[in-house]
Amino acid sequence: MEGGRIAEHGFLADGRSAVLVDRAGSVNWWCPARFDAPSVFASLLDGDAGHWVIRPEGRFSTERAYLTDTLVLRTVFTTATGSVAVTDALALEPGARGHEVGLHSPRVLARVVRGLSGEVALRLHYRPRFEYGRMVPQLVRQDDALVATAASARLDLRATIPLECEVGEAFGSFTVRAGETRHFTLGYAPAYDAGPPAVLDAEQVIDNAVVGWRSWMVQHDYRGLYREQVRRSALVVQGMTYRPSGAVVAAPTMSLPEALGGERNYDYRYAWVRDFSFTLEALWRVTCTDELNLHVGWLTRSMGMNEGIVPIMYGVEGERDLTEHHLEHLAGFAGSRPVLVGNDAWRQRQNDVHGEPLAAAWLMREHLDPMPPDIGQLLRGMTERAARDWHLPDAGMWEARDAERHYVSSKVQCWTALDRAVRFGSQLGSEADVARWAAARDEVRRAVLTRGWSDRLMAFTAAFDTDELDASVLLMPLVGFLPADDPRMRSTIRMIEERLSHDGLLRRWEGDPAGFVICSFWLVSCLALAGERDRAGQLFERLADRVNDLGLFAEQIDPDSGEALGNFPQAFSHIGLINAAGDLTDLDAGRHHLPPAPERLIPAHQQA
Repeated sequence: MEGGRIAEHGFLADGRSAVLVDRAGSVNWWCPARFDAPSVFASLLDGDAGHWVIRPEGRFSTERAYLTDTLVLRTVFTTATGSVAVTDALALEPGARGHEVGLHSPRVLARVVRGLSGEVALRLHYRPRFEYGRMVPQLVRQDDALVATAASARLDLRATIPLECEVGEAFGSFTVRAGETRHFTLGYAPAYDAGPPAVLDAEQVIDNAVVGWRSWMVQHDYRGLYREQVRRSALVVQGMTYRPSGAVVAAPTMSLPEALGGERNYDYRYAWVRDFSFTLEALWRVTCTDELNLHVGWLTRSMGMNEGIVPIMYGVEGERDLTEHHLEHLAGFAGSRPVLVGNDAWRQRQNDVHGEPLAAAWLMREHLDPMPPDIGQLLRGMTERAARDWHLPDAGMWEARDAERHYVSSKVQCWTALDRAVRFGSQLGSEADVARWAAARDEVRRAVLTRGWSDRLMAFTAAFDTDELDASVLLMPLVGFLPADDPRMRSTIRMIEERLSHDGLLRRWEGDPAGFVICSFWLVSCLALAGERDRAGQLFERLADRVNDLGLFAEQIDPDSGEALGNFPQAFSHIGLINAAGDLTDLDAGRHHLPPAPERLIPAHQQA
């Protein structure tokens, strides 16, 4: 399997891009210009697509951990003759602290090898491959750097060991004894209209990254249940934030499969509006007020005034055209093809997109009083579209690529848009048509309660007038559509558990190849809100133990093998953990952030 197992990888970030490095010291993924740019290392998807290895010769064992409250990774290799530590970090701008972290990162990867005991013989193999492995760069010695250039990219490798060069790759063998260090930096810069890559001291990169990440963590000190897991997940989500714009990518990787050898291998290096609402809730729970403002600003600029179908995802700087194409030259992770760049889901109608901005705005309403004009305009536009389009079929939140259907979760999120807009009322400006929005909200609700309910299953279903189950309906109590202890929701939760859950992991639908992590955390919240607090806590702890050794979640987990599947790490999964922990904390404290149940808002003669 090229690139090793998905869960073997650690995650480094700098506010612009991410590195994945495995337990054996191989950097298998880096797109240094920005998350969704072409790669310079992509052996995660094909063994010939580039890597940078530093590891012992011969047999070794590995232990690794992040330095406390950072995304700086320390890997200890132990051999028969001694042990060494390799510390890896993406550079932050020198002196950047708190909310400045990641804004102007210099795009340098640093690796420091330190001898711990005895002596260890190590080898280095540097094999850059630009443009997703298409291009073999020229390697030229220039002063104290080994310069790789091809197309529009340049990499400068600096090493305190001698390197031997061949065509498109370099090798080095060296021995490190206890107390000795070897330093390596790899800097990126565009080939044109820019200076050369930054020249930084590797030890200083590590030290500055440690101080920088810890300064960010100090400003986000969550005090609820499962504190360590929540803090780690918050840091991971921050690492997936493109700091210049505030966009949070779904994952820093592309085409890691939902099923090994399967075809559902999508590019997740973009920002989804759906994730936006859940991300803001997670950041709200860890008191990230500055990030809230940054993310709302990104959304407002990206969505703008839309004509036609509202885009449900964007590039990290707000780009809309994310046209998908195949990389035919790549073998794919574990032979999983096609390998896809871009994501054609950007073309789809997904009507739940109308609800997410309104739900997020309601959550942070104290920060939106008075309502900024541009945000008010955006929220009114989403509300009007929900009122107009809720009755239309769509692709659903799982982005089905076959026929459109009347997905229940999409209708529920249109209800959410209308419900929150009614609550905002005149705060949305003189153009707010509250009475019409309230009538549309109640119409959506009646339709969901009738056509979205199956008497045969005694459950809410995936789409209108079907008997198919889908975990997305667990959102209904989470957005306040129905209380979790309503008999209809209790029955739905019970049926979903019986049909879709296996060993604590919840599939999205029957036939889904693996458990979907965020759905499993939705189940935790639903159980807690339905009064099953002890069982909810037990399920949370079982799920929280499904991370890899560094506390990282993939998108999905095979319930039989425990294998991590899908793009990695996955923001949605970590957001699910944060929000479920917050729901359990709120429940124990006797509070909840949801508005009153709708039965208390709709006159009796209008209720279904």
